[in-house]
Amino acid sequence: MKRRHSEEQIIKAIKEHEAGARVDDICRRMGVSNGAFYNWRSKYAGMEVNEAKRLRELEAENSKLKKLLAEKMLETEALRDVVSKKW
Repeated sequence: MKRRHSEEQIIKAIKEHEAGARVDDICRRMGVSNGAFYNWRSKYAGMEVNEAKRLRELEAENSKLKKLLAEKMLETEALRDVVSKKW
């Protein structure tokens, strides 16, 4: 079962680790593996909560823009195929 932790919880755990808490204790309390904690640390280290929320918003916007670009490229390719065929 996947548990979803909020950015606040993740950043709080990273700050605890920076303050001197052991990674094993933090992981046991949160119910995650050491690898997950280190992935979080590589992504959220040095961030505040509002910065993490902004990062999530930007990632969502980026995925929407990529989807729109892919749709336009498919549409353009389809139009090229139609124009290039001989009647």
